[in-house]
Amino acid sequence: MRDDDTVADMSAQPSSPGDIPPLEIEFCGEIYRVDPGSTFTIGRVGDLAIDDNPFLHRNFLVIEYHNNMWWVRNVGSRIAVTVAENAGMLQSWIGPGTQLPLVVSDMSLVFTAGPTTYEIDVTVPDNVYEISDRNRTSVGETTVGQIVLSPAQKLVILALAEQWLKRVGTGSVDIPRSEEAAERIGWTRSRFNRKLDYVCDKLDQLGVKGLRGGQGAHATYRRARLVEYAVAAQLVSIDDLPMLDEELKANQRARELARIQRAERAAEKKRNAAAVRK
Repeated sequence: MRDDDTVADMSAQPSSPGDIPPLEIEFCGEIYRVDPGSTFTIGRVGDLAIDDNPFLHRNFLVIEYHNNMWWVRNVGSRIAVTVAENAGMLQSWIGPGTQLPLVVSDMSLVFTAGPTTYEIDVTVPDNVYEISDRNRTSVGETTVGQIVLSPAQKLVILALAEQWLKRVGTGSVDIPRSEEAAERIGWTRSRFNRKLDYVCDKLDQLGVKGLRGGQGAHATYRRARLVEYAVAAQLVSIDDLPMLDEELKANQRARELARIQRAERAAEKKRNAAAVRK
């Protein structure tokens, strides 16, 4: 741990010799330590009071140690949370009223409240499982596991996830609206939404929850859920961001060429009309 990190000890009772080490939680550079026997709460209020966001539950997540494992429990009523291993090899989705064991050393909790998406990092001591990457395949830059993205589908995700990928450490990010993301790459809003439909349908068919139907049908929620999944599964990374400027410049050049061609056709039409009058 760095000397400049802010540490808050959330121990509810002293640990006796032989107890497992505390679990560590990091959010916006602040680190919390949670000992077995204590209950750590996350929400608008609690041990980790995230934000004065009216869309966020006052009490949202509870982290506790029981049955020889660390668990995260969603005590909210409408917001789901993505629990992901930080190498992108393991990801689960916890709906309201459910819980999940934290079984890998380095994990992230990612969730969306209103237009804002949050990430909290968790370091689990004495993890139960280790992740093997022997089944991960990579062909080119757009294949992760069994998910292959077209360049247009990858651009959709990058335009939505740009600020998330650029941020340093954990914290919160506002996901752009469709018109803002479309403008970022020089597309029309209708084209962007059409490609967004395609990529959400593809991931939905592969079993990714929250991208269509029910609550996921809400436009803001769907965009945020796509970013949650894509970043956690490492479908996109900060190294892909130059694609955004390349696409924007290509579309700007195409529009300028089309403008010049229209002007040339208009001038030619005037010349032809003048010749006819003579």
